[in-house]
Amino acid sequence: MIQSSEVHPLRARVLAEVHARPFSPVETPTRLLHLAYVNSAEAAAAHRDALIDLCARCGLPNPATDAKKHTRIDTPEGALVWESHSEFTTCTWELVRPSHAATEPFNPCVNSFLDQVRQLPPPGRLLVAVDLHLVPDGAIRTGLQEVFGQTQIAASEAEEGRALIATDFRPDLDGWVRVLIVNRGLTPDQAGALVQRVLEIETYRTFALLGLPEAQALAPTIRRIEMELPDLLRQMQESDDFEANHRLLNRITALAAELEAGAAASLYRFGATRAYDELVRLRLNAIGERPVPGMQSWSGFLSRRLNPAMRTCASTEERQANLSRKLARAAQLLRARVDVALEQQNRSLLETMNERARTQLRLQQTVEGLSVAAITYYFASLAHLLFEGAHAAGVHVDPNVATAFTVPFALIGVAWLVRRIRRGHSVD
Repeated sequence: MIQSSEVHPLRARVLAEVHARPFSPVETPTRLLHLAYVNSAEAAAAHRDALIDLCARCGLPNPATDAKKHTRIDTPEGALVWESHSEFTTCTWELVRPSHAATEPFNPCVNSFLDQVRQLPPPGRLLVAVDLHLVPDGAIRTGLQEVFGQTQIAASEAEEGRALIATDFRPDLDGWVRVLIVNRGLTPDQAGALVQRVLEIETYRTFALLGLPEAQALAPTIRRIEMELPDLLRQMQESDDFEANHRLLNRITALAAELEAGAAASLYRFGATRAYDELVRLRLNAIGERPVPGMQSWSGFLSRRLNPAMRTCASTEERQANLSRKLARAAQLLRARVDVALEQQNRSLLETMNERARTQLRLQQTVEGLSVAAITYYFASLAHLLFEGAHAAGVHVDPNVATAFTVPFALIGVAWLVRRIRRGHSVD
């Protein structure tokens, strides 16, 4: 144990990743049935529990507790290799079959082994089904056309000519894609490595093509937005009305939301498509493929079929990005135009409010003047009554003169009081 420093908590996991999914030696002849199911992480975990139940039924030891992604189980009927990937799970059955069938490719029929395959319930929806037959050199007495039928066949030499790989990449009547490998001098370890790489090519090739239906489904929406955007931009140039600009902004925002929803939904699929396509190319390089005279190679066949699909996915993703940028710029321009129009409206509204405030102030001043006059008149009337009462009581005072003398003081007092009240409200 290393004691000089603290060990990183992920060190063991990182080191174990290099040894994950190792090659298993494969004897010749051998028949393998390879299945790949699309599922979630939860379904993969439940499927591993079903694998443990299978071991218990067969009286076999349980898989290692740390084997969460890759497990090999040797059963009386053959071997099962179970693998869990990010979005799918694979089950590869290495079958034990009568030796007399070794010279007859894909014989007996794959249906003869379905009872063995059905021992483990499927963890999800089946996407890949491969029937791979590894036969010794000289086992094929007829040509490849008689083996696969009158279809286009892709055949290549692999491992520096020590093997021949052939397939038509088409499902047969039972739904299995048949792959034939002729062993011309491979050791069991080399045969196992080649078998695994060939199965991975077919698996990753199929999963890479999942992006094509996604791109085809998005194409009408993208095309419709591409056709509508120039018309909206033309309307932007011709429109200077606030309501019209607001309607255009709402429409562009709706288009942007629709586009972004499709881009978000396809983001993972297109990213996975690129990754799977790269893995296919890496596996083709790893097998050391060489062309067979008169036959189409695996690389040539897949390039002609796979590359257009990959370009379609890449083109769709690029169109989404370009449209998103254009819609964002158009929305930004319209939003600026709408903001300017709003500022103009606000300025006009403020000017109107100021004019109303000035009018209200003038009215208030008029009302205050009338109020001062009315209150003064009322106070003078009270004072006149008071002076008349005093004159009647014998006080020598002229009511009219006294009232006239009181009016200026009452007017000044009332005006001062009203002014003070108005100032008090202004402070509040």
